[in-house]
Amino acid sequence: MNESFGTLSETETGLINLGYTLDFNVHEECIVCHQSNIILPPEDFQIDRVYRFEGASNPDDESIVYAIPSSKFGIKGTLVNGYGISADDTTSKLVEKLQTNISHIIMENKSNDSTPQRPDGKRILNADLVQMDLNQFLLQIKEESSWAESDRNSMTVFKSDSMRIVLMGLHKNAELKTHQAKGIISVQVLEGRINFITEQKTVLLEKGLMIVLHESIPHSVMALEETFFLLTLAMTKQK
Repeated sequence: MNESFGTLSETETGLINLGYTLDFNVHEECIVCHQSNIILPPEDFQIDRVYRFEGASNPDDESIVYAIPSSKFGIKGTLVNGYGISADDTTSKLVEKLQTNISHIIMENKSNDSTPQRPDGKRILNADLVQMDLNQFLLQIKEESSWAESDRNSMTVFKSDSMRIVLMGLHKNAELKTHQAKGIISVQVLEGRINFITEQKTVLLEKGLMIVLHESIPHSVMALEETFFLLTLAMTKQK
């Protein structure tokens, strides 16, 4: 399979055209297909290809699509999961069990439906050395329709299997609802002011200030004025 479909919806349509017509879900340690009433343990299916998608308006708006066939049952389908910050634990653990059997898969990094203004190939997200012009990225975020039409916009500036760096912009009074990260995060304010809120403490962050938070601690963010910050996630290795 050498197809490169583009956006999330285009990829789902392209995979359907290739025969991946079923919607898979995860239940405990198996994949289930409600359309055909089939339950697939890890030994009964494989992963052909993986597609990652980057959201523009929220670092949590990222997803990963698995193209999955089962030669035993003669079926093909797709499984959708969050990625990085928003990954579902059950799905991630199931996929991890298959890592020894999917060394042949091809990983495609694409833009989500919400980022048509960012053509593929414009930015290098992962290499031996990645140089980032944050001033230019800030200008781009402010010029995009997502910034004009919603209370936020973001851009992933580095992405690997172990680390993610997102440039995040929030309008005044925009809020990132309470959530948890699957790794250690840092937040470094470039412009503006935010309240970074945990159950134990609220920290005022402004230009030049930075915090680090350990994994799985519930937190939220409230913008006190138009604010831009770097969110870095160091993902915890699965044990």
